[in-house]
Order: sequence, then C-alpha cells, then structure tokens
Amino acid sequence: MIDPSIEFQTAIRAALIAHPEVSALVPADHVRAGSTRPDKLPTIILANPQTINLGRASGGQYLTRVIIDLHIWALEDGADMARQIGAAASVALWDAPASATVGIDAYERPGFAYMRDPDPERAYCHGVGTVEGVIRWRE
Repeated sequence: MIDPSIEFQTAIRAALIAHPEVSALVPADHVRAGSTRPDKLPTIILANPQTINLGRASGGQYLTRVIIDLHIWALEDGADMARQIGAAASVALWDAPASATVGIDAYERPGFAYMRDPDPERAYCHGVGTVEGVIRWRE
C-alpha cells in the first residue's frame, strides 16, 4: 500500500537535494525526515506529516491532503544562514515536486518564519515552513 505522505515527503526531499543552491548550503545527508531536533548543522528536517483524507477520485484512486513542516536549523551566521537556506528551499519547491508514484493535484508553496534560540548561550536559528499538496494515489 502506498502511503501518500511518504511519497510526497520523498518527492520534497528529492527536489531539495537536487537543487544546486540548497545543496551548496546544506549537504544531502542533512536533509532528512524525522525528529525536529537537529543532529547535524545546517539541516532541513521534514517533520512528521499531517494527512487529511478528502475522498475518492476516478479509477479507484484516493485524494489526501498532506501537510509537512520543514524545519531549518543553522548555527554559523545564525539567522542569515537560516534565511538563505529558506530562500533556496522556497525556490527549489516553487513548483510541485515530481513524483513517479503519485499525482500532486494541488500544491501550496512553502513560506517560512524564523526565530532565534531564546537561550542567549546558543546561536541557533530555527526556521519553519509549511508545504502542502493534495495527493492522488491508489492502493
């Protein structure tokens, strides 16, 4: 069975690591899904997705809205680096990412908000963006 959220997440990650501006700022192995706590910096973390099942489509397909938060963490140059990564990620995800396994029928580009770590002894900067798509899939 296809999980539409995993397929969408895979397409987003592939688009990010294939984009030259993103890969110049964030190594491919630092773009990952999972816990939003950074283990390598700088990093882009695709947080656990939210899914909303919308109904059926023609040909025995299903429609599911998938919402994924992208967490950007940077240390060097703090806020400036996080914003540079977010800008590159926004361009990389300007159009719906390609997927060979599901259809992406509607797509919302990510927008980001940035915040500094409230602990003055840390120089982390954290950006959060949300990307959303309506995924057409079949079992």
